Parts: sequence; C-alpha cells; structure tokens
Amino acid sequence: MENNRGKIILNLKKNKDGYTISELSKKLSLSRQTVANCLAFLEGAQKVNIRKAGMAKIYYWNNKNGNH
Repeated sequence: MENNRGKIILNLKKNKDGYTISELSKKLSLSRQTVANCLAFLEGAQKVNIRKAGMAKIYYWNNKNGNH
C-alpha cells in the first residue's frame, strides 16, 4: 500500500492538470479501489485538492502544504 501511495504521489506532483481515479488506475495498473483508498488517505491528510468535473473528481497535489 505504501509503495502504491508513493507512485500516486509522484504522478500527482508531475501532472499539474490532475488525474481522475480511472486515469491513475490505468496509468499505474492498479485497481480503482486501491487508487481510491490511497487518494482518500491523502485527502484526509490534506495532501491533495479535489475539483469536481461533472460526475468525476479530479485530484491535484496540494502544493500549499510545503511538499513540492
């Protein structure tokens, strides 16, 4: 789980346009459930920002927390 979270964080930091759960799942060859769980953890830790686009949620790395 920790390794998956690290992969997700690296990708979020690299892409300023953000990712949906489906996009990260396909890009990293992880299940949607695994990606969703990792993003929920990061959301709770206030490490990601979320923007709704229709039915989708787009996740961005939160640069305001000092971890660029």
